Amino acid sequence: MAEGGGAGMAETRRHMPPDPRPRRPGPGLRSFHHSEFPAERLRAERTQTISVCVPTREEASTIAGVVGPLVSLRDLGVVDQVVVIDAGSVDGTAAIARGGGAEVHAEAELVPEFGPVAGKGDAMWRALSVLTGDLVCFVDGDTEDFDERFACGVLGPLVCDPRVHYVKGFYRRPFRSSGSISPTGGGRVTELTARPLLAAFYPELATIRQPLAGEMAGRRDLLERIAFCTGYAVEIGLLLDIYAEVGLGGMAQVDLDVRQNDHQPLDALAAMSAAVLGVVTSRLRREGRLLDDARVGAPLERPPHRTVAGAQEGRRDDRRTG
Repeated sequence: MAEGGGAGMAETRRHMPPDPRPRRPGPGLRSFHHSEFPAERLRAERTQTISVCVPTREEASTIAGVVGPLVSLRDLGVVDQVVVIDAGSVDGTAAIARGGGAEVHAEAELVPEFGPVAGKGDAMWRALSVLTGDLVCFVDGDTEDFDERFACGVLGPLVCDPRVHYVKGFYRRPFRSSGSISPTGGGRVTELTARPLLAAFYPELATIRQPLAGEMAGRRDLLERIAFCTGYAVEIGLLLDIYAEVGLGGMAQVDLDVRQNDHQPLDALAAMSAAVLGVVTSRLRREGRLLDDARVGAPLERPPHRTVAGAQEGRRDDRRTG
């Protein structure tokens, strides 16, 4: 039995298609600490325009604390544009953000020809139609004790190193429960789903500490070449597709110390885990490493931004009038 099984496996391997994943020799993933990129350094060294985007949904309790530091960076000349993309919040999120000095857009009004907005990833994709910067930074709107390190940290490698095209933030995630806080334990989908999947199927990316972090930044010309998964699938989809595009040598991660936010209930975590699994299996299938009949909820995706004429129209108008 053992010998027959081994021969059968060898025969199967001979008929498997070659692994099409990129083989990119050269430097590995660059890692930094946010303290290397103070606002003063970014202001002095930047040569490109910068937009910061905050996707929001019902975040009235935290959005002022996020917008405030970002608007201060804009006023200091560190970034050029601070944009909040709001998902029709009924708690006053948009009004608070606008009152704090941010440029606010309703997600449903952006690239409307694509129909109803399908979650966070779709909002981020649509945001590219109104973000004018050469460098684009995304940060989450539900972070408590937010300060400039979240934006400066992930923008720093892009500003200071032309070899870097995409940056992820990472941090320690405390877990808050019944009035007490444990120093670790947050980020449950990351630790139980995303990182094990990467370790198993994309071991080159196992050094990415927070693959699902909402704090990220990239060069516009890269982001416009990449399809965006919608909903919870956006972060892992971008990570895998950008890795395929630029390799580890074009990526970096930055330690942002600590991030605290409210924890999601179990049913929401289950949906996030399913989205992550769906993206990974869809990429494995695309690469010929998973049978076609092994389907696990492939995500809805928006096409690369530069292929959509309507999505580009607003930004081109802004640049002509600027």
